[in-house]
Amino acid sequence: MTVTIGRRGLLAALGGAVAAWPLVAHAQQPMPVIGFLSAGKPVPFAHLVAAFRGGLKETGYVEAQNLTIEYRWAEGQFDRLPTLAAELLRRPMALLVATGGDQSVKAAKAATATTPIVFLYGADPVGDGVVASLNRPAENATGVTLIATDLEAKRLQLLHEIVPKADVIAAVVFNNSRAESQAREIEEAGRVFGLRVYVLYVSSERDLDVAFASASERRTGALFVASDALATSHRNALVALAARYRLPAIYHQRDLPAAGGLASYGTSIPDMYRQVGVYAGRILKGERPADLPVLQPTKFELVINLKTAKTLGLTVPDRLLALADEVIE
Repeated sequence: MTVTIGRRGLLAALGGAVAAWPLVAHAQQPMPVIGFLSAGKPVPFAHLVAAFRGGLKETGYVEAQNLTIEYRWAEGQFDRLPTLAAELLRRPMALLVATGGDQSVKAAKAATATTPIVFLYGADPVGDGVVASLNRPAENATGVTLIATDLEAKRLQLLHEIVPKADVIAAVVFNNSRAESQAREIEEAGRVFGLRVYVLYVSSERDLDVAFASASERRTGALFVASDALATSHRNALVALAARYRLPAIYHQRDLPAAGGLASYGTSIPDMYRQVGVYAGRILKGERPADLPVLQPTKFELVINLKTAKTLGLTVPDRLLALADEVIE
């Protein structure tokens, strides 16, 4: 049977097809893929990944809608990072995100000189050779540095105000590229406040038991935990050991007092992850890493767990409670 289509019907059919072409072409465009490399663990970093996605969303990118994210977690095993970075780069990547520890950034930099990298770096990225300068990073990497002037000293001052009778302080410092400079800053701040500071270097969660036992033997009155991504990954162990030895402790971010630690003061890490997401989105839109200056912290927060303070028999000064961004009761 022969079907005859009139002129108007033919035009209508062709018009419908033409109108559909852009939709078909758009549907066939592959979504960009970015790699997310972290030295940390998925669960402790979940809220930070959410902040990172929030930054991406600010620039118009939503995971699983117009963007694919491939995640790789080293879970504190730094020697796995080069393999994980290479694994990500086996498929075409629009960019790599390196967070959760400076080792992640170094592994990403060693793995590629061409794929754009957006990082969260704890130490000095210029001094460590990650970028040429903060204002003009050059090459293929840019991001956010957590370095802020006198931050460790400010944290020690707050601990001294909360526990004024403690004249001997144990400082847990994680072995990384800035461990020595952190230790010097803490020791110098201790001298300013008339405190004796014992630095205890740790490399993994296994070292924490030994460090706390040593702090107890030295009859330290309080604990200072230097800023490091591993402190976040090992937050439950740190808080549990501080409770067991009844050591008032201050940390670098709110996750630890939220888990039962005494207090924290430092950069707003979720805000930093959000900034990493914003930079990733801008690069996906065509900007070059070399043209995006490395960002420094602008937002800091003080968090105090009043319940823990009461358990330890401490009275937190009203001045600090008034200054706190969050008081956990």
